[in-house]
Amino acid sequence: MFLLCVESSHTRGMGHLFRVLNLAEALKKNSLSFLILINNHKPSINLLEAAGHNYKVVDLTDFNMDWEGNIISTYKIDVWINDRLNTDIKHSYKVKNHGIPLITFDDRGTGAAIADINFASMVFVGDEDVPGKRVLRGVKYLILNPEINRFKRVRSKLSNLLVTMGGSDTHGATIKVVELLINRNFSATVIVGPGFEHHEALGRIAGHGITIKHSVPSLIKEFNQYDLAITGGGITPFEANASGLPCLVIANEQFEIPVAVKLQELGGSIFIGHHEDINFSVLSQDIPLEKMSRAGMENITTDGVNHVIAELLNL
Repeated sequence: MFLLCVESSHTRGMGHLFRVLNLAEALKKNSLSFLILINNHKPSINLLEAAGHNYKVVDLTDFNMDWEGNIISTYKIDVWINDRLNTDIKHSYKVKNHGIPLITFDDRGTGAAIADINFASMVFVGDEDVPGKRVLRGVKYLILNPEINRFKRVRSKLSNLLVTMGGSDTHGATIKVVELLINRNFSATVIVGPGFEHHEALGRIAGHGITIKHSVPSLIKEFNQYDLAITGGGITPFEANASGLPCLVIANEQFEIPVAVKLQELGGSIFIGHHEDINFSVLSQDIPLEKMSRAGMENITTDGVNHVIAELLNL
């Protein structure tokens, strides 16, 4: 059995959870059993329940009680998979002491050093020393929503603009983006995720051609209605580009800057700055939507999860 241990919160963001949900569906499709561990974050728990997955809530900050060992013994775990960004070495030793493989994703924490595989699918600084016994880099290992394959299309003309800054939007970048759009007389639809906590501030500036949607059933299906998206620098622009939707990418965190730069190199996105210094001048220029749309679909595919599953089965 595979154990998927994920951290998700307003502070951490919800991208790790969405990746785990996609991986869980792939494991299920391959008739592989799994259990999901999650910290106590109600919006994330609601998504797990809606998906019908088996899960347990644990205190990921507890390094004293050997909850890892109890889980491994009780559920006969064969492979432990972390998606937590910064795992601690104390936690990793507790897993490895039970003699099972430890896997992690885009992990810069001390605990990644003894992971058997660190899938660094979103680490794009060439000389960054990514910890792990074996590090697998590149978009080849991106785990994207397979629903993308149903909603691919080429964009060529800007008629409908989308703003979606992630499941939680920790720093409230949505508010800054909406204010900039209103000042430039742009209309847009804004989709906020289940962990969004800036509703009052957004409500004060709504209107003026801005439509608000909350926690849509399928963000991938929503993509199909739009010709350009303004997003954060997480997994969302990769999924948008893969579906043919060009993006203007804003880095919510410093570590998202190399991600945004890589997306621009792949051709489906334009990096417009950190959330504290957004450069919206591109909206007054002629954006090559069709070229970007085709580049995104060509350079970002949905088969990354198959490469990940193959590596897991080879352990």
